[in-house]
Amino acid sequence: MNILILGSGGRESALAWKIAQSDKIEQLFIAPGNAGTKNIGINLQLSVNDFEAIKKIVLENKIKMVIVGPEDPLVNGIHDFFLSDKELGNIPVIGPQKLAAQLEGSKEFAKKFMVRHKIPTAKYQSFTIETLQKGFTFLENLDAPYVLKADGLAAGKGVLILNNLQEAKKELKEMLTLKKFGDASSKVVIEEFLDGIEMSSFVLTDSENYVILPNAKDYKRIGEGDKGLNTGGMGAISPVPFADEEFLTKVEERIIKPTIKGLKRDNIPYVGFIFIGLIKVNNEPFVIEYNVRMGDPETEVVIPRIKSDLVDLFIATAEKKLDEFNLEIDERSATTVMLVSGGYPESYEKEKEISGLDNVKNSIVFHAGTTVKNDKVISCGGRVLAVTSFGKDFEEALSKSYQNIEKIQFDKMSYRKDIGFDL
Repeated sequence: MNILILGSGGRESALAWKIAQSDKIEQLFIAPGNAGTKNIGINLQLSVNDFEAIKKIVLENKIKMVIVGPEDPLVNGIHDFFLSDKELGNIPVIGPQKLAAQLEGSKEFAKKFMVRHKIPTAKYQSFTIETLQKGFTFLENLDAPYVLKADGLAAGKGVLILNNLQEAKKELKEMLTLKKFGDASSKVVIEEFLDGIEMSSFVLTDSENYVILPNAKDYKRIGEGDKGLNTGGMGAISPVPFADEEFLTKVEERIIKPTIKGLKRDNIPYVGFIFIGLIKVNNEPFVIEYNVRMGDPETEVVIPRIKSDLVDLFIATAEKKLDEFNLEIDERSATTVMLVSGGYPESYEKEKEISGLDNVKNSIVFHAGTTVKNDKVISCGGRVLAVTSFGKDFEEALSKSYQNIEKIQFDKMSYRKDIGFDL
């Protein structure tokens, strides 16, 4: 069958790499893709939010399934667009409909969902410019640190954790009145701070059944020791060493099952990935956030650990037969380290020629922010490459990634040398 993946990052590179291994695949298309996916399938230059252009491509190329990588087209309703079109209605889309995508598209929507279905999460209230003074009062009644979250999509950067009350008030005012994160912060959710260690759980659901994918932990801050500005993610490991069987049972019973049941109870159809951002507090799991797609760079460690045919898994999802699917997982650890551009996550440099990729051995290089120019691979994003490796434990896997990173060069390339430091 012909399959289309929407997106251009490391997540889509990992999905393409795995899908291309299936004997079910005839042609694989990636839109818009990058320099890495160009070697796996056919890149198509179109926007993930140009639904009419996507329709044209799907019909012209006899595409039989669409995998949606990023959150934007899901929140904008691409799945609904397919369902409402008589020529596209029978083509499965792996990714939830617009209403369900509000689990990521609106922090307040997600919080209300969790409260309604008794899913453990931090206490919260949400505020707009009209209720700014109430927001100040709410902050005054919390203990530091203060957690402020832009309600809408902010490319993973709309969360602030502040230790000073006056600074928290100033940031709240800026988010609401100056639109610090654009329209995403026209409403702000303020949460109590939970002190623990974070990880992510990943579920694929067909709206009736679900399978639990490998768990992972990513590292968001630009600086070593988890210091500095938030990024889209600087590296990840899977599985998470501190998530033992007892803890993962709690996650399934208290969070995953109530989430799937809650979606059904609320008549919210959901076909696709659910990314559950968790925090472990005194051996108890709490939900920090939901995402309605796979994480990046977590995908780069989760997908390689899946031994089953990914196309078979997606077909079972489309046919609502996940309860019959036997998911096979590689027991080894996987790690990934992101190589980023100079200046990232603030304004960063582009069009740097990348060399040494052919010298990498015993690691997989997933492209994130790359393109091809004059037959050369060059950087075009803040996060450029993800170097993924396997090992008997995460230390061995990381060692391989770091050894191979030394073979890759581009001007002002940087990366964190301490992924897994807190484990």
